[in-house]
Amino acid sequence: MTATDRAIELTRTAAAAAVERLGRDLIAYDVSDQLAITDVFLVVTAANERQVGAVMDEVEKQLREQHDAKPVRREGDRQNRWVLLDYADVVVHIQHAEERAFYALERIWGDCPVIELGVDETR
Repeated sequence: MTATDRAIELTRTAAAAAVERLGRDLIAYDVSDQLAITDVFLVVTAANERQVGAVMDEVEKQLREQHDAKPVRREGDRQNRWVLLDYADVVVHIQHAEERAFYALERIWGDCPVIELGVDETR
């Protein structure tokens, strides 16, 4: 099984929104063969807590405006160190740089197919 077209579309919109607010080191994994609860994990790094919040806000805004999508669950938004936005088809992980290095989700999900995001992080 592979990620649905809708999941990929949501993922690319979320990625573009994250880059808009200076999210970096983005990677999206197709986890649909490994998990029944979601199709895609999008992982984004932010430099500090304020930026984690800004990325979160922009992702929510763009997914709502472009796809009428709202998260079914949000976790971690009080500390802004690792925010998880669950859109059912896509789970967006926005991590402070220190959390990204410590938890290294790439070690867990690195064997899953990577989804091409089509975003330019060099701005």
